[in-house]
Amino acid sequence: MTRQIREPDWKLFRELRQIALERFCERILSEVQSISSDGARSFHERFLDVFEVINNRNEDIARAFDNPRRSTALIQIAAIRSRDLLTDEEFLRFGEETRSLIEILLGNSRA
Repeated sequence: MTRQIREPDWKLFRELRQIALERFCERILSEVQSISSDGARSFHERFLDVFEVINNRNEDIARAFDNPRRSTALIQIAAIRSRDLLTDEEFLRFGEETRSLIEILLGNSRA
């Protein structure tokens, strides 16, 4: 996508990006805690599962949060939105054009 995000939405993205990142990290740590406290499995099995989760989620974090630029902000917002890391109220703070573009990127799967 060659479109760049408008300035007000860029500023909002930079603010909401931090909130969404914290939510995602909290979700990941909760998942890791659940795995690591499963006493029915061996420590090694739990370690391997935690390692897999961390590797997979690290890739997700990279796609959604690494190296934010105006030229990639729309794609990153779509990645964040697809993971339910923004509330509807937060998403509605973006301008209509940005919201429409995000919906297109997500295949109109969200209203």
